[in-house]
Amino acid sequence: MPTPVERRQERGQLVTQMRAIQAKADGEKRAMTPEEAQEFDRIDAAQEAIRAELAADEQRRSRLAAIGNEPTPGPSVRPSPAPEPRGESRLAAQLEALGLSPSYRAALLRRGDEVASDAYDQTFRSFMANGDLRAAQTAIESRTTLQVDVFTKGGALQAPTLWVAQLIKGVDDLTFARQYATRIPVLGAASLGAVTLDGDVDDFDWTSEIKAVTEDTGLKFGKRELKTNPLTKEVKVSNDLLRKVPAAEGLVRDRLAYKYGITWEKAVLTGTGVRGPLGVFTASPDGIPTSRDVSTGNTTTSIGADGLIETKHSIKSAYWAGLRWAFHRDAVKQIRKLKDGNGQYLWAPGLSGGIPDRILEHPYDVSEHVPNTFTSGLYVGILAYWPDYWIADSVDLSIQVVDQLYARTRQTGFIGHGEGDGQPVRSEGFARVKLA
Repeated sequence: MPTPVERRQERGQLVTQMRAIQAKADGEKRAMTPEEAQEFDRIDAAQEAIRAELAADEQRRSRLAAIGNEPTPGPSVRPSPAPEPRGESRLAAQLEALGLSPSYRAALLRRGDEVASDAYDQTFRSFMANGDLRAAQTAIESRTTLQVDVFTKGGALQAPTLWVAQLIKGVDDLTFARQYATRIPVLGAASLGAVTLDGDVDDFDWTSEIKAVTEDTGLKFGKRELKTNPLTKEVKVSNDLLRKVPAAEGLVRDRLAYKYGITWEKAVLTGTGVRGPLGVFTASPDGIPTSRDVSTGNTTTSIGADGLIETKHSIKSAYWAGLRWAFHRDAVKQIRKLKDGNGQYLWAPGLSGGIPDRILEHPYDVSEHVPNTFTSGLYVGILAYWPDYWIADSVDLSIQVVDQLYARTRQTGFIGHGEGDGQPVRSEGFARVKLA
C-alpha cells in the first residue's frame, strides 16, 4: 500500500498534467476543446480522490490521538503494524483497510468463535460456492462449537463477520465545523450570555490646553445569548442481532456519533436559528448580516478570481492568519482553473506533509453541506474566522442503552441525546461568497 508521501507525489503529478492542459488552451487564447475538458475533469477527479483519501486519513489519526488510543505518526511515516493475534492477521488487515474504527475492529476480533476467523471465512465461502454442507459441518465442528446456536440449526448459514462488515460499510462525509469553532460548556445554566461591544469610542480629539473635553456617547454594550436546544435520535436493534454479531452494538454507537456530528455540521453551516444553531450561510443581524456578502467579481453562474480576491480583502488583515475557506466540491472544481491578473493560479495543492491545499494562501475545507446551487444571488462559499463562531454545549452526546422497554419485541434501544446551540458572535471575521 502506498505511503501518504507517495500518494501526495502521485497527486502532484496529476496536478501538473491538469495545469498543462489549461496552459495549452490559455496559450492559444481559446477555451478547452471537449476532449481537453473531458481529460481535465478525469484527472481532476483522480487527484481529488487522493486529496479526500489523505484528508480522511488525517481526520482518523486526529480522532485517535484525541482519545489516546494510539500515537499519531508523522504524515510522512508509515505506521508500524501492530502485532495481531495468531490466525487472525489477514482478517485484521482487511478490517483496517475498510477504514473501520479501532473500537469496531477490536470488537470484531474479540469473537471467541470461528465466525471471526480465517478458517470460518474460508469454509463459509466454500459452502456458498458448492453447497457442501456436510463437509463444512465437519470442518467447523472439528474445531469449535459456534456461539450462534448449533451448526445444523443455522450456524453454518451465518455470514462471516468480515463479509457482513463489507456489506454495510459506506463512505462518510467529512466534518470540520465543530472542531474549529469556540466550544463553551454550559453546565447548570439555561443559557450562555456574553457582553458585546455594539458601539465604540471615537478617536481622541486634538485640542488646546484650555478647551473643554468633548463627551463621547458612542460606547454601547449589548448581549449575545445562546440557549441550549435538545437533539435526540433512537435506534432499535434486534436482540438476536446483538447476540449473534457482538460488533453490532459498536457499529450502532459509531453511527449515532457520526450522525450527531453531521447534524451539527448542517446546523453550523445552514441552520436557521429556530430551535437550533444559527448557520453562517443564514443572513441575520444576530449572526452574519448581508453586509458581509461579497458578489463583486463573480458572475451569475460562477465564482470569479476577482470575486475571491474581493472576498479576502473585505476582511481586516488582523484576521488573515486564522482564516479558512469553506466550499462544496463543485465550487473547488471551478476555483482550480482560476488565475489572478499575473497568471498565477489561486489554488495551490499541498504536496508536502502537514501543508494543506490553499486558495489565495488560506486553507480550505470541503463539505457536502455547503450550498452549491450556482444561480444568481445565492451563496456558494465563505471565508471564515471560525473562533468567532461560538457553540454552547450543555450536554455533549450521550448514548443510553434501553434493554427492558422493548423486551416484548426482543429488541434493545439506543437513545442518543445532546443539548447545545451556536451562532457567530462577531461578523467582521466572516465574508460570504455570493454570485452576482
